[in-house]
Amino acid sequence: MSDGFEQAVKRYLQHLAIERGLAENTLASYRRDLARYADVLQTYNVNDPQQITEATISGYLQELSRGDDDHKPLGARSVARHAVAIRQLHKYWELEGICVPNPAREIQPPAIGQSLPKAISIAQVIRLLDSISTETPAGLRDRAILEFLYATGARISEVVDLDVDDLHFADDAVVRLFGKGSKERIVPVGGYAQQAVSDYLVRSRPGLALKGNGTPALFLNQRGGRLSRQSVWLLISKAAQRSGINVEVSPHTLRHSFATHLLEGGADVRVVQELLGHASVTTTQIYTKVTVDSLRESYQLAHPRVE
Repeated sequence: MSDGFEQAVKRYLQHLAIERGLAENTLASYRRDLARYADVLQTYNVNDPQQITEATISGYLQELSRGDDDHKPLGARSVARHAVAIRQLHKYWELEGICVPNPAREIQPPAIGQSLPKAISIAQVIRLLDSISTETPAGLRDRAILEFLYATGARISEVVDLDVDDLHFADDAVVRLFGKGSKERIVPVGGYAQQAVSDYLVRSRPGLALKGNGTPALFLNQRGGRLSRQSVWLLISKAAQRSGINVEVSPHTLRHSFATHLLEGGADVRVVQELLGHASVTTTQIYTKVTVDSLRESYQLAHPRVE
């Protein structure tokens, strides 16, 4: 990548971090996608943003779909993500006068089908939770994590980033979560999760904390440090195996189940939107499709006048 091109991309990433306040995970995704874009442009002998044309960008997106000697073909969703990153980059460059006119203005990401979230049943959630023994410090922690994920619908990144001071059980039984773009929201915590987290704080966390360096993190690993996302994925996978659930279960499965079960119980979609931290209610409305499908299936199985 030429120095001029590299600096132009760097300025955009700084804009995303400082002015738009994007989360680090989102920034890392932009950084990866735009680094690949810049590398491929260099193979096209494009060393200045002003050399980029609409045909250049279209050819690049087609190459992502086909794959090459060094990369596997990307699916429509991944190509769409790259397309969005490139469009946003060029929109910024146009405003800054770095690349005018904007060659990405008419670029459209490939159409992708709307994927429905996969939730497990309430009975399966209970089996999952009950599969964890609370006889050990690790078991107390793991049960607290699963109860918390299902009680709050939190993202895995939000849970591992939690500090003890983010809990407010004494007064309102709520937790302060920081979602995408560091957006803060307050979410109630149900009684089962409160009890599980309180048991962990009293009977497990102090011993784990002695092994570390005084981190404020709520959930600790065996060395007394902040628990990683990979560790949470692993403990949920093992719990699913023990409980005999024959579908893939992840932290996001519990988030999907949280939303689906709330809507099935009669919660308003805008309330669920706030609890999940969705910027748009459109995202949350995907779950209403899930519950309608469930109702339709039950109707077709039970009604005597359905062919």
